[in-house]
Amino acid sequence: MSEGGAYYRPIPDEYGRWTLAGGWVRFSRFEILRRGLPPELTDCAPNEVMVRLTQERPPVLGLSMDQPRLMGIVNATPDSFSDGGTYDHRDHARQLVADGAEIVDIGGESTRPGALEVPASEEAARVLPAIEAVRGTAAISVDTRKADVARAAVAAGAGMVNDVSGLDFDPAMAATVAQTGAELCIMHAQGLPETMQHDPRYGDVVLDVYDALSTRIARAEAAGIPRHRIVIDPGIGFGKTQEHNLAIMRRISLYHALGCPVLLGISRKRFIGVIGQAEHPADRAPGTLALTLAAIAQGVQIHRVHDVAIIRQGLHLWQAAMRSET
Repeated sequence: MSEGGAYYRPIPDEYGRWTLAGGWVRFSRFEILRRGLPPELTDCAPNEVMVRLTQERPPVLGLSMDQPRLMGIVNATPDSFSDGGTYDHRDHARQLVADGAEIVDIGGESTRPGALEVPASEEAARVLPAIEAVRGTAAISVDTRKADVARAAVAAGAGMVNDVSGLDFDPAMAATVAQTGAELCIMHAQGLPETMQHDPRYGDVVLDVYDALSTRIARAEAAGIPRHRIVIDPGIGFGKTQEHNLAIMRRISLYHALGCPVLLGISRKRFIGVIGQAEHPADRAPGTLALTLAAIAQGVQIHRVHDVAIIRQGLHLWQAAMRSET
């Protein structure tokens, strides 16, 4: 959190004194970030910051946050940037569970750059069959900006609402989530999908996103959603350039100071294709895995991915290689 204009990012350290968010990463030092000033290093932080950074995170959808969790993506849309309209979304949801997804995130409205809004009734008609297809076999999240869709999805079996607008799109969303008792993922986005990639600008993207998420958490709490039911997502690719995305990835451990589990959605994103020279989204699994492991090394708990089997294999090997023998 910001203390007098200072933000404290824990620096991962295999032999660190403290455990980050009750998970698998340890740390002993901090990078102090301030607007307009170069970073500084320190080995101490205010007590309130320490509490937020070291507190064990509550389970998400019944899953403990002491190890990385994979969330499989189901795009029940004809126009997703990656795979829209290329599969039966009910069968795909079942396959993701078989591949090892512990959470299935089902969306009926594309949020790719330039995508147009879908009526709530049509969006609900797209997501409900997929929810019913995997209900009881995995935890379910519904990817929607609309309160009416969220209400219908939770009634059908979804346990979390993943709002890519961070409660900015539908004024009724916060109250609806509070009433249903569902968990909430608050994502940061600058602008709407139709226009969000038209020259996005920030003063300091890492800190601006932090402050925006902090404001949205406060809004959710004021509506009756307790912090222990909130997950945050810095929103890679949503109103951000390649440079913005990379800046967030380098310092993503900062967001643990907000006291919520962190979700990362970088799967098959355009900037992976640019840097990794993979024009087609389906060819971006290696780059997705590389960034996923980089985020796991900074303690990020939930990873929203398309290629569950590939990411799961890479995660298992990373864990085996990093596991201490003592």
